[in-house]
Amino acid sequence: MKSVTVGWFEIPVQDMDRAIKFYEEVFECSLDKQIMGDFQMAWFPWNEEGKGAGGSLVYHKEFYKPSGEYGALVYFSSEDCSVELARVEKAGGKVQIPKRMIAPDIGYMGVLIDTEGNRVAVHSRA
Repeated sequence: MKSVTVGWFEIPVQDMDRAIKFYEEVFECSLDKQIMGDFQMAWFPWNEEGKGAGGSLVYHKEFYKPSGEYGALVYFSSEDCSVELARVEKAGGKVQIPKRMIAPDIGYMGVLIDTEGNRVAVHSRA
């Protein structure tokens, strides 16, 4: 990778509607609620052409729990996330979620556990 940038963030929630209400009030914005199979997401507004990373609230009964163990999840952008995921175990980490499609127009993701116990994700269009 020529540069390492944050491409997306996720904040785990236990009650999506309560969390949407809180963040909409705090930031005076509207979140876009999405249901994607066993995931619920509420996307913060962002400009793909602008600076900074977009992000979302996310609910999943198994993979996302608000706590020090599961906390907020930072996504790093990649050309093909399988490349970085293939390096994880050799570097001393563990792949938690292997590369999987999010949606055809969004691309792929995978989640790793780093050597410190942090959950970090990688996203790619391919």
